[in-house]
Amino acid sequence: MLPEFDLSSAAARISDRVRHTPVMRADRQLWFKLEHTQHAGSFKTRGMFNQILAAASRGDLPAAGIVAASGGNAGLAAAYAARELGIPAEVYVPETAPAVKVAKLRKYGAHVVQIGTEYAVAAAAAVERSTETGALFCHAYDNADMVAGNGTLGLELLSQLDFDTVLVAVGGGGLIAGVIAAVHDRARVIAVEPATSAALHEALRAGGPVDVPVSGVAADSLGARRAGKIAYDLAAGAGISAILVDDKAIVDARRRLWDDYRLAVEHGTATAHAAITSGAYLPAADERVVVLLCGANTNPSDLI
Repeated sequence: MLPEFDLSSAAARISDRVRHTPVMRADRQLWFKLEHTQHAGSFKTRGMFNQILAAASRGDLPAAGIVAASGGNAGLAAAYAARELGIPAEVYVPETAPAVKVAKLRKYGAHVVQIGTEYAVAAAAAVERSTETGALFCHAYDNADMVAGNGTLGLELLSQLDFDTVLVAVGGGGLIAGVIAAVHDRARVIAVEPATSAALHEALRAGGPVDVPVSGVAADSLGARRAGKIAYDLAAGAGISAILVDDKAIVDARRRLWDDYRLAVEHGTATAHAAITSGAYLPAADERVVVLLCGANTNPSDLI
């Protein structure tokens, strides 16, 4: 039996804080869910708002505000939500975080600390900082309120379209956990990961979250060293399969999303579409497939 999450309460809590993003038909049996048009440029704004507002409703939001760690997108969501709610935010990101994301974090008013070369190092520093200051540590993916907020995306998709399968890019697993919680009894959910950052794939193979090496073009957004326990439990319980794609396929998929549809997304987002464009996932003749486009915090100069 799968863990349960209060998605309806999350939807009510964040409804006036997030965009209800559109669905776009790509061809006869393929659709895109355009979540990359969400506030702060990614789906994580849903989960971050819910995590902060749920904490506030319990009296757990301190005057010191919040601390978050991120490869970029969770930090942007945290900074955006904090600005909108009028609370302080401190965001730890790797030194390798894309300049476009770091600049946007500062634009949102967050105090930014760059440390280490991957998310795990930034996360450890953020937890330590939270302990020092008393600020609320907002986990980027392995938190029940974060997952419930992300799950509102799945509820929204169900209200927009009758579909058979949804392809979801996976890093730490906060997005796919929310999608599974929302749609697993109505549609097939398939994880897509870079072969060089395959935390969920390895967790499913090992029977639990394990550390994996992290590298590749999508590491800034999908480069979690270890899948979250919530994501693992949901994926294992729902019998989710994980498809791996290489960097070449990801780069090609990102280019094709621009060339064919004029959709500018980051490499992590293109990972989901790479399952289609590379042939790693072959839809059945009448299968209605949604590719979830989850983030757009990228420098589009190399697409032109």
